[in-house]
Amino acid sequence: MSASNTAPSHVTPQSVDAPATVVSAGPIVLSAPGRGEALQVRVSAPATGGDLPVVVFSHGFGSSMNDYAPLADFWAAHGFVVLRPTHLDSRTLALPAEDPRTPRIWRYRTEDLRRVLDALDVLQARVPGLGGRLDHGRVAVAGHSWGAQTASTLLGARVLGSDGVPGEDMSDPRVTAGVLLALPGLGDDLTPFAAENFSFMKPSFDRMTAPALIVAGDHDQSALSTRGPDWFTDAYTHSPGRKSLLTLFGAEHSLGGVNGYEAAATTDESPARVALIQRLTSAFLRSALTPGDTGWQAAATALHEDPDALGTLHSK
Repeated sequence: MSASNTAPSHVTPQSVDAPATVVSAGPIVLSAPGRGEALQVRVSAPATGGDLPVVVFSHGFGSSMNDYAPLADFWAAHGFVVLRPTHLDSRTLALPAEDPRTPRIWRYRTEDLRRVLDALDVLQARVPGLGGRLDHGRVAVAGHSWGAQTASTLLGARVLGSDGVPGEDMSDPRVTAGVLLALPGLGDDLTPFAAENFSFMKPSFDRMTAPALIVAGDHDQSALSTRGPDWFTDAYTHSPGRKSLLTLFGAEHSLGGVNGYEAAATTDESPARVALIQRLTSAFLRSALTPGDTGWQAAATALHEDPDALGTLHSK
């Protein structure tokens, strides 16, 4: 277990400008029958405070529970309990390509997030001082890249079958909002390689009704899509309900470095861009999970009025 001292404690989710001391613990190991590997989870939380909302975060391809600290640390310092599982595709597990689980890893990923939700009491009990402090009624999901697709399934996105019919509904009523960073778009625009090898990358957003903030970079050119960066805005365009789209100027797939603090973690390092993502995602999550909170409206207005803004924001 490690702690990072960032500022005075005694912070609530409404407290934007007073970051709390953060406690981070991991790996916390959960039994996962049928998975072939126990599920490892890192928990990051403010050291004090109660009735804390929860964010379950799904990492991108090859990453692990130890990545995306720029987001997890910030969210935890501003009043959220952040749970980061390690999926089977993580480089830390070195699952061979010929492993029989490989074609279904996208489903294992969704099951990982559900397993974390099922184990909220277990997870908080294993972090010293966290027991009894979670608010089980305020839960959001978040993710980056493949992790954003994983998170979107709990919000109501479904995978189209070979016949074009949406498959199983894997949404979870415990989840009421989401933050989806660099979320892949519609399957009609996959390259031949992606269409042949990643059949699960054919989403339907028609029933993704939960409130969500979708974050895309206007320089994010995927090798999996025949389209340009606008591919990553499809979830905003094609989903119903309350959605917001943050488009970041000059951002590539890692959006300036959300996946790690080291410059080697990204090709478009931008601390200012990451700081904007931190502030806006925190404000969105706080307002989505806390009735009456107006922080998101204030943050959106500030971005619109900033002549040097690093991105644009649209809402519906």
